[in-house]
Amino acid sequence: MGASAEHTHAHGHDHGHHHEESFISKYVFSQDHKMISKQFLITAIFMGIIAVMLSIFFRLQLGWPGESFGILNFFLGDKWAPNGVMNGNAYLAMVTIHGTIMVFFVLTGGLSGTFANLLIPLQIGARDMASGFLNMLSFWFFLVSSIIMVASLFVEGGAASGGWTVYPPLSALPQAMPGSGTGMTLWLISMVLFVASSLLGGLNYIVTIINLRTKGMKMTRLPLTMWAIFVTAILGVLSFPVLVSAVVLLLMDRSFGTAFYLSDIFIEGQALDVTGGSPLLYQHLFWFLGHPEVYIVLLPALGISSEVISTNSRKPIFGYKAMVGSILAIGFLSFIVWGHHMYVTGMNPFIGSVFVFTTLLIAIPSAVKAFNYITTLWQGNIRFTPAMLFSIGLVSTFVTGGLTGIILADSALDVNVHDTYFVVAHFHIVMGMSAIFGMLAGIYHWFPKMYGRMLNTKLGYAHFWLTLVCGYGVFFPMHFVGMAGAPRRYYSYSEFGFLDWVMDLNPVISTFAIVGGAAQILFLFNFFHSIWFGQVATQNPWGSNTLEWTTPVKGIHGNWPGAIPEVHRWAYDYSNPEHEEDFVPQVVPLKAGEHGH
Repeated sequence: MGASAEHTHAHGHDHGHHHEESFISKYVFSQDHKMISKQFLITAIFMGIIAVMLSIFFRLQLGWPGESFGILNFFLGDKWAPNGVMNGNAYLAMVTIHGTIMVFFVLTGGLSGTFANLLIPLQIGARDMASGFLNMLSFWFFLVSSIIMVASLFVEGGAASGGWTVYPPLSALPQAMPGSGTGMTLWLISMVLFVASSLLGGLNYIVTIINLRTKGMKMTRLPLTMWAIFVTAILGVLSFPVLVSAVVLLLMDRSFGTAFYLSDIFIEGQALDVTGGSPLLYQHLFWFLGHPEVYIVLLPALGISSEVISTNSRKPIFGYKAMVGSILAIGFLSFIVWGHHMYVTGMNPFIGSVFVFTTLLIAIPSAVKAFNYITTLWQGNIRFTPAMLFSIGLVSTFVTGGLTGIILADSALDVNVHDTYFVVAHFHIVMGMSAIFGMLAGIYHWFPKMYGRMLNTKLGYAHFWLTLVCGYGVFFPMHFVGMAGAPRRYYSYSEFGFLDWVMDLNPVISTFAIVGGAAQILFLFNFFHSIWFGQVATQNPWGSNTLEWTTPVKGIHGNWPGAIPEVHRWAYDYSNPEHEEDFVPQVVPLKAGEHGH
């Protein structure tokens, strides 16, 4: 352990000189974890801008179907929005790419890529990741994957249009619809590169946390962010390869005449000459990744909010071991619940009941987390920083979204609302809003560590309230649209007379979506302006205990100028009656007779 730390120390200094030589090795092909975290974050922000724009385009269509919008014609052109009215193929492509970018490139890459890279070496007391080179490769795979996904919007025939889950047969037959052609092929190539990025990153994160902890940093002294990122990385390494296998079989069906996913299908009256497969095989493979993916997105956000809530409540986190246990339980259970996405596929009712049981079981560790947040806040000396507000917002969305999950977990109830807007509302609140709130909390909290400057607090408050109100304004009414029977992914509902009364909600939802999208401009301005012009940060602006706040404000390659500090206590020693200060950093030795965790 000591030898490996010394080796890393030397390795870090070695790179320090090398890095000062050129712009390219410092900012482009960087092997410094802090720079790579910024690269992930800024790439994810740009992908997020594209995804939000796409959602506003299709919300214009849903809110005011058939009306002409100059903005649609400006961005989509005469082919996809003739006279400013979006056509059906463009709508499906927008929905598909919006979902794909948000789930994989913003929530997975943005959260894990940014905060695992930034925090792992800083919070465990390491000079850098186990392998700086693999870390750099991880980012470059991510970037190339992002570029290919965006490029697919511009090909003949349009981007992939089978929904973000790209179910066969739409994805398996290039001739099925315009978006099943080149756009779908690019989608599949992009996802394979994305998985390569996730695996390189995940293996690096796991090895670093296990092997490179500083002296005294036992696993039971790790901040909860580290536990969350550690379990997230394990989930990714175990589940992402299954998506690659699904994609490889799909590419073979598309290009080499196999029939893994193709059953008896007729296209324009002609029977396919290859049959015998089953589209359900793809669903099993996809959701075996797809359900752990929900927690790959959520766990880092929950870990970040644990850190932020404890720091800003000035209280030790309530039930540290229960929190660690709940993270491990969620990680394990996430692998045995994927069938709840498939209750309507003709699943054997007994198998369905097993998935109902395991899905409801995951509510227990999730509830443990919610109770722990609430009891940490209880009677705390709370500071309402923007990061704290977003963390409390996460607790709100996690609970409200989780409640609708109970309905979808039950096979008898799920059949009625499956594939309706109820499902869209549920996962956007529990996964989309919660993960975004966790990500924003992390950005507001660790921005001083990343850039050495502070974000503007007033803009942060305005950003939070607009985002919270508009988020609920968009997704709360969708539950009622779904319960009325409105199927998701339909381009227009004017054909269905029985839905007329509930579709009056669509203009309301779309208005909230547009205002909420515009509110993110506040954040973008705050973020990019503060990088250069923000107030200069102090070394430990939040009075936090974790190791990253012991490094210099101006980050150096290797993190600590001298020896790596030794850890003597856990990360949550706030308001300790045996100390005068209301926070006791992990590097402060225990007093005589003081009980340490």
